[in-house]
This record gives sequence, structure tokens and C-alpha cells, in this order.
Amino acid sequence: MTTKGINHLGLTVRDLDQTTTFFTDILGWELLARDDSYPRTTVSDGHCRFTLWQADRTRPLTDFDRKTNIGLHHVAIEVASKEDLLAMAAKLRAWPGVQIEFEPEPVGNGARMHMMFCEPGGIRMEIIWPAGQ
Repeated sequence: MTTKGINHLGLTVRDLDQTTTFFTDILGWELLARDDSYPRTTVSDGHCRFTLWQADRTRPLTDFDRKTNIGLHHVAIEVASKEDLLAMAAKLRAWPGVQIEFEPEPVGNGARMHMMFCEPGGIRMEIIWPAGQ
């Protein structure tokens, strides 16, 4: 095997400070690095690492459309328990600018559950509990 998995995921965001704060305050991730000259931040939950890049605000921004854009459809983040999923959903409901696509619900006919939302900067995300899968 020549690859070992994803080293990091790079995401362009509408507002670097807003999205970085979302990851650290709502999701509990750690801010690992910040480079204001580029500008970018790196955040991690100890298992995966995301690099967040500030979109060029001097040019028109285009919102993401999962049905017409090539590339990222969504980012899925796993939680350890159903209780963690429900607690995260409550935090997301209260966070300004979060757009919830759907609340926690079963995945198919199994015990797994997930929810979909867009963080305030427009990145489409899923929180999933795999139910011992």
C-alpha cells in the first residue's frame, strides 16, 4: 500500500475567524496553527486535521451546491455515542448562523444515527454515530 490515509482536509471558508471559532467552541477541536499572512488556521480533534483557508473576499464568493459542484459533498465527523450526537445537535441549534438540514435521525433501517447541517461559513457537515459498527 502506498498511501496511509488523509493527512488533512483543506477547506476554503467564508470567514476564517467565524469557522475557526465554530470548530473550537462547538466541536471542541484544538487550534493547532494560525498563519495570518496566508491566511489559514489548522484545527484538530486529535484524530483528523482540517486546514481552513480564508476565501478571497475581494472577489465574488459562490455558495456551495452539493448537486452542481464537483468535489466536496460534505464532511462527516463521528461521535462516540447517541447522547453525544443529541448534545451536539442542541449546541448546533443554538449557534448563530448554523443551518440545520435535518435533525438526528436513523441512517437507513439500522441503529446508526446522523444529522446534516451547514456551519456558519457554508461548509456542509454531517455528525454521525455509527452505533458500534
